[in-house]
Amino acid sequence: MHLITYLGFLKTAEETLGHSYALVSKGHAADADVHWATARFCGQCEAHATALQGVRARYEEPSEPAPERLHAQGLTTVRTGPVGLLRDLQDLHQLATLVDITWQLIGQAAHAVRDRDLIQVVSDCGPVISTQLGWLGMQMKTAAPQTLVVAP
Repeated sequence: MHLITYLGFLKTAEETLGHSYALVSKGHAADADVHWATARFCGQCEAHATALQGVRARYEEPSEPAPERLHAQGLTTVRTGPVGLLRDLQDLHQLATLVDITWQLIGQAAHAVRDRDLIQVVSDCGPVISTQLGWLGMQMKTAAPQTLVVAP
């Protein structure tokens, strides 16, 4: 059973997303909306990773190795200026989308094995990522016309 593998992947992906949110929060502190929202999202990701750790401890490690290339690439630096912010938001959106679909996959598996605790964790955490994605999409749509069309 590879559920434990995906629980580990999701925990790491949540931690990576949280770290990426923290970088963007600090790197774009002049934009108060971005700064405070991404700082809040960072805390949410940390809470999700903690919740996953508790569930994960109940499963045995698989006898087979994890699939190759099962990892989430996070941000290592932030870009400057309006175009930099737009690119950073796109990177966050891409990473959050990976986390979101992984929550959905884990949810399906949780129902298949009838793990009520895991179903509850998915019910609590999965919608939070969807909300983050909505915010990221709105920010990008709002910033795009000014950033991409209006000359500096």
